[in-house]
Amino acid sequence: MKPQSNAYEEIDFEQFIIFIKSHSKQIRENITIYINLDPAITEEERIKVGTLLDSFIHFLSHPDIEEISNHYKEHLDTWLQSQITILDTRIFHFFHLFFEKSILTLMANLKQHSRNIPILLFLLSIFSHLLYSYNKWMDSETESPVSRNAEENEELRRLYLLDQLNQILISTSGVNNLAHILKKCEDILHYRRCVFYAYIPWSNQFYGVIGSELTKVQSMRGQLNKQNTFFNTRGPIFLKNPHNFVSEEHIKLFNLSSVIFVPVFNQQQLLGWLTFDQLGEEFDCSKEELVLLEQAGKRIGLYLARNNDEVSRVAEIRLTERETMILDLLTEGYDNKKMGELLHLSEHTVRDYISSLMTKLNAKNRTQVVASAFRLGLIE
Repeated sequence: MKPQSNAYEEIDFEQFIIFIKSHSKQIRENITIYINLDPAITEEERIKVGTLLDSFIHFLSHPDIEEISNHYKEHLDTWLQSQITILDTRIFHFFHLFFEKSILTLMANLKQHSRNIPILLFLLSIFSHLLYSYNKWMDSETESPVSRNAEENEELRRLYLLDQLNQILISTSGVNNLAHILKKCEDILHYRRCVFYAYIPWSNQFYGVIGSELTKVQSMRGQLNKQNTFFNTRGPIFLKNPHNFVSEEHIKLFNLSSVIFVPVFNQQQLLGWLTFDQLGEEFDCSKEELVLLEQAGKRIGLYLARNNDEVSRVAEIRLTERETMILDLLTEGYDNKKMGELLHLSEHTVRDYISSLMTKLNAKNRTQVVASAFRLGLIE
């Protein structure tokens, strides 16, 4: 008589995701029930846990998520980092508890016992990894004891920096000052580069709008894809190593090492992202720093909402490489003949480019072209 085998077939990330996607509606319903029935959770915690679980299911349900199987743990870490501003030990506990209970309830109703163990074990491995990453992040925050005075000083520093930003936003108006604001963000927040990328919701695309090395910034345009599913989150994202999450073209063009993405919202509508980096130098980022940048992003979102029509206009201005060159030479005072010699173009072609610039910048002459470009942050 043969002994009964307890062997089971292991599953991989892709198979786990297929299961989650197939039952995402029921999982969401189960989560809603458990969140609302648990008497141990406060209303504030209920909102945070609900946001966290919704973001996690959205992440797992993304159309291309299966394609990251080979490095899914890195993507889990990035997703976790994007939520770090609302996480603490209790929130993580409820997040784990409600998701696991929702899956167990689903399995009890499905009655597919042969699949239960592999799925539960894979779920356990995912949460073990998330817990390990969360604890590692928190340990790095508390390696040295922080006194009450130090915490108070950090809070005062944050308020002081935000007050500086507030004063700049209050004293300026119109999107023509956005380039100036981003430059001030670099100075106030101590980053060497800050860039704004706009988001087009109906086509799920992004493109560079304003930042230093404008030609490079405005050359960046693309579709959000499997590499950047984490951009669906509302919180800031710190990437110590952007490979696997940002295109190699983007990394090489900007010499990116570590980078922080901060979403900019107008109420519930995503307007785009601010990026902060140190021009190729790797750096670390604390939870307090992400909270600071998140609040800076909210303030800039309010500023842009105040000037929504002008934001749309700047976003629509797309200069070609030749137009950018002509604009730079106009700024330096060159005439058509000299510009033609420098760029190996005929004077007639140079006039055509200037005419195109006048149309795009709503200018009546060369002087207005330069003035408008300065106001819109197209030249410095």
